Amino acid sequence: QVQLVESGGGLVQAGGSLRLSCAASGTIFSMNVMGWYRQTPGKQRELVAAITGSGGSTNYADSVKGRFTISRDNAKNTVYLQMNSLKPEDTAVYYCNLDQFGFGDYWGQGTQVAVSS
Repeated sequence: QVQLVESGGGLVQAGGSLRLSCAASGTIFSMNVMGWYRQTPGKQRELVAAITGSGGSTNYADSVKGRFTISRDNAKNTVYLQMNSLKPEDTAVYYCNLDQFGFGDYWGQGTQVAVSS
C-alpha cells in the first residue's frame, strides 16, 4: 500500500553534488523513520542517513558526516538527501527506506549514483 520512488541520481565528478528525492505515497503512519541506504555489488546494504517522522532527529554514517544532509517535507511526503563533496567511494545504488515498525517496512527501487575521479 506504500510506494517509494527515488529520483535525482546521476554521474558527477568528484567534489560535486547531487540531491536525491524519495516521494512516498499511500498511508504513512506518523511514527516512522525514513532513511537512505546504499549498496555496491558484493557488499551488504548499509545505512547512510536516517530521519524521524517529525524531522527532529537525524543520524549519519561516519563516512558521510559533514558532507550529506537528510531532510524531509511531510507536506509533500518526500525525504531528501543532499550530497556534497562527493567521492568515488560514494558510488552506489541508493535506496530509500520507510520503517513503520509494526506497520510496514518499505523500500524504493533505488537510484544510481556514480562519482568519477
